[in-house]
Amino acid sequence: MNKIQVKIAQKKKIKFPDIFSSEILFFCILQKNSKMKQDILNTITEILKKYSFEKKTLANIKPEMKLIEDIKINSARIVDIVLDVEETFDIEIDDDSLENLITINDLIKIIENKNK
Repeated sequence: MNKIQVKIAQKKKIKFPDIFSSEILFFCILQKNSKMKQDILNTITEILKKYSFEKKTLANIKPEMKLIEDIKINSARIVDIVLDVEETFDIEIDDDSLENLITINDLIKIIENKNK
């Protein structure tokens, strides 16, 4: 069991009689994180639809896609997207994070880190 699993178990006061129980918990955590990432990706996709002329690309969107090169979002629209993301997820994206914003996955990580 890793440190994250232990912290979650302690927080929820879960006792593990055997390794099997802890593995089930770990699997559930992975599933929840995976669903959360997919939900974030779906929301980002909806936001991007307003600003991209590449509708076919958005139909097959992947986290590793680059906002400017792959999805054809111009730099002026990035500001609009960031504002929509901040409003939708009730977060504030700082300038340092903006400088590193290249892919959709970068945006997902920013949202996840701000919601911890």
